[in-house]
Amino acid sequence: MATRPVPVRTILATIGLVLAAYVVLELVVQARRVLIWAVIALFLAVSLHPAVEALQRRVPRCRRSVAALLVFLAAAAAVCAVVALFVIPLAQEGSRFAGRLPAMIRDAQAGRGPVGNLLERTHALQYVQHHQAQIHAFATGLSTPVAKFLRGAASTTAGALTIFVLAYLMVLEGPKAIDRCLALVDEAPAARIRRVGAACARTVNGYLTGNLLISVICGLLTYVVLLVSGVPFAGLLALFVAVTDLIPLVGATIGAVVASAVAFVHSLPAGIGAIIFFIVYQQAENHLLQPVILSRTVKLNPLTVLLATLVAAEVAGILGALLAIPVTGIIQVVLGDIWAHRGGRPLGLPTRADNGPEETDRSDAPG
Repeated sequence: MATRPVPVRTILATIGLVLAAYVVLELVVQARRVLIWAVIALFLAVSLHPAVEALQRRVPRCRRSVAALLVFLAAAAAVCAVVALFVIPLAQEGSRFAGRLPAMIRDAQAGRGPVGNLLERTHALQYVQHHQAQIHAFATGLSTPVAKFLRGAASTTAGALTIFVLAYLMVLEGPKAIDRCLALVDEAPAARIRRVGAACARTVNGYLTGNLLISVICGLLTYVVLLVSGVPFAGLLALFVAVTDLIPLVGATIGAVVASAVAFVHSLPAGIGAIIFFIVYQQAENHLLQPVILSRTVKLNPLTVLLATLVAAEVAGILGALLAIPVTGIIQVVLGDIWAHRGGRPLGLPTRADNGPEETDRSDAPG
């Protein structure tokens, strides 16, 4: 039997789809930084949208643009306040440290003081004396990393401003765009889409609330441990650990390394105690606090939370770990709505209405 030739139109359509898919993927790869900024801005907009709505309800004559601007300015002020809590103490202690630095260097060279004792125990002073040429060459080559750091800081600042502006525009123009899109569909599907969208927004807000709660717990416990150990700047270090704990995967480790290093400079027992505390706490946070708290705020099973975070982190790194839980929660909301809309039947099975009258009266048919 002779096979029919494939029509030229089908071949051209297939080639066109492949080329279109390639172009879309290439655009995603080239614009990945902007897409990441847009996703972060979407999270920020969803988290601040309830505050804007609440302000408009309390002040009926307040325009949405003014309410959004006030809420975003309050959020920016909160971020600046947190930054000031770091910068002001660091500036004050930096001036004190600069005045005490010559005496500390003399004590370190003589093996006195906490730094001198540490260098003496680790034989670091002898290493510096015998490798001065290598250390000088390493210090000379630090100009390139410093330049990279400055470029990275400038890029981070530009990204933060871009995210802020994108989030503001999303809060301001998002409801209008949603209303225009939903006006194109019937009333019942539009109401269903609004209901599912509101549930997804609650999921994102629940994730952000749970993540903040975990960071507060981490900061408080860190403050107690450092205060009991007598480590200086316990409050500042605890705040730093709490802020870095918001970063998925590496944030808790960064905070633990900095706090443990300061504790070691203070005393050897304090450093050992800090390391033991952070090891125990991170295990408890990863396997107990995060699954339990996020399962209550995002309404996900603790096992699902843990598996989603591990898989997403393996696939997409830090961004994947950041988006794993809210995306999983959104998928659960959408699938739950589909399940409820189909009368509780498993996806893919035909409903009674789809079977027709012949299928429904099969029991009355003659044998």
